[in-house]
Amino acid sequence: MRRLATVLLLLGVSHSAHAFDFVSVAEPAILYDANSLKAKKLFVATRYLPLEQVVVLDNWVKVRDNSGKLFWIEKRQLSSKRYVMVTVPSTTVRRNPDNNAEVVFKATQQLGLEWLGNTGTGWVKVRHADGSTGYLKSSDVWGG
Repeated sequence: MRRLATVLLLLGVSHSAHAFDFVSVAEPAILYDANSLKAKKLFVATRYLPLEQVVVLDNWVKVRDNSGKLFWIEKRQLSSKRYVMVTVPSTTVRRNPDNNAEVVFKATQQLGLEWLGNTGTGWVKVRHADGSTGYLKSSDVWGG
């Protein structure tokens, strides 16, 4: 019985951890204060904006932005393709996850970059819209 309770607890933890996935805005989309087209329109989210899923319903998703604010967005407006947003005034994207590695490009605040993965060592691999790829410090972005 105790073993069954442990398995059920682990399944619950796994499921709830999965509920907080990052998604991105597929095309400019309206963010609302409730899950209805009749709700108050708060603002238009730009393409590639990373958002954290909090609640997923049939046609709506409650999301959190990098400031911690919660909004509702139509599910059809979201993409599972992940992006990160630069949160510092400027950061350096490097060829390898090392402070001394060659500079690939500079990224400025609020730039959206495609998320290609975390290294587990404080670096995130990203791709610029022009196709350039490299690594930047995970502390300089949100959404990954």
